[in-house]
Amino acid sequence: MRIFNKRARYEYELTPEKVEAGISLKGIEAKSIREGRADLSQSHVRVLNNEIFLINANIPAEGMQKYEPTRMRKLLLHRKQILSILTKIKQKKLQIVPVAMYNKGHLIKIQLILGKSKRKFEKKESIKKKDIERELEREFKIK
Repeated sequence: MRIFNKRARYEYELTPEKVEAGISLKGIEAKSIREGRADLSQSHVRVLNNEIFLINANIPAEGMQKYEPTRMRKLLLHRKQILSILTKIKQKKLQIVPVAMYNKGHLIKIQLILGKSKRKFEKKESIKKKDIERELEREFKIK
């Protein structure tokens, strides 16, 4: 199962630098991800004490009491990967964006991409470009 963050391309200007990270989950969370019941649209990544955390990812779990579906989850990366990500973030003023969550064998992985957040006028420009391209495709199909 592959779960995408649909808002990532709208909210951020993404770079080609990708990182694959593991996630520390509870058993019921892994089951719900495999069933495709996770949401990454409101999630973001933060660095706290040289550790990377996934914040506000909604992973609902049925049958558990006192469970918080949007809790902080630690992302599992090597120290060298974390240091390289931190240096790129500081040098280029980028953010870490969770783009996709998927299972690789019996493990759950998350794909992180570095990106720069778009401003409001840049978001409007990208919407206009998509609309123009869509209209051109329709005209060519009609002819």
